Amino acid sequence: MLLVVGLGNPGPGHSGNRHNIGFMAADAIVRRHDFGALRARFDGLIAEGKVAGTRVLMLKPLTYMNDSGRSVGQAMCYFKLEPSQVTVIHDELDLAAGKVKVKIGGGAAGHNGLRSIDEHIGRDYRRVRLGIGHPGERELVHGYVLQDFAKAEWAWVAKLVEAVAEALPILVEGDDNGFMNKVTVLTRAPRPGKPKPDNGAPPADGLPAASN
Repeated sequence: MLLVVGLGNPGPGHSGNRHNIGFMAADAIVRRHDFGALRARFDGLIAEGKVAGTRVLMLKPLTYMNDSGRSVGQAMCYFKLEPSQVTVIHDELDLAAGKVKVKIGGGAAGHNGLRSIDEHIGRDYRRVRLGIGHPGERELVHGYVLQDFAKAEWAWVAKLVEAVAEALPILVEGDDNGFMNKVTVLTRAPRPGKPKPDNGAPPADGLPAASN
């Protein structure tokens, strides 16, 4: 069994925030893998499904970010899980927008959700870090993460969370590097097509080619 946790803040006022990209990824996972309906439990919303033959629980804590560990701890205790069976998906300021990194353990790096989880279950869980970029100045961070993604950002946000959902079976099987590679491939901008050689043939529409 694996417990996957998407971090965010509850309520419609936060739904589009940069801090809520973990919730967005959780919703994408539930949709893509046909999990059961999200239901209220463990001070959060939880759904269950199977991914790569493994029972997976998807949890969205509704405790607000800085108390996320309470919800995670309750679920982990009830299902008698070890930290190694917990994967947390969260926003990461220190990664370029649209990038993904996976690591096990480490510090919270100022992330209140991770700090709370560390306090409740320790640090030895997997973190899926979704890059949201940095505003450039430390004093701007609080407002930045609680702002909605700009309209121009939604294309890469949607592509990233859907890629995380599609690549999840690789992560469930324990191949962290394979998961990161798959997400990178899925989110990579398409290369422009090679120009066709001019063989003197008329264009397909029968009109003469424009001349300079």
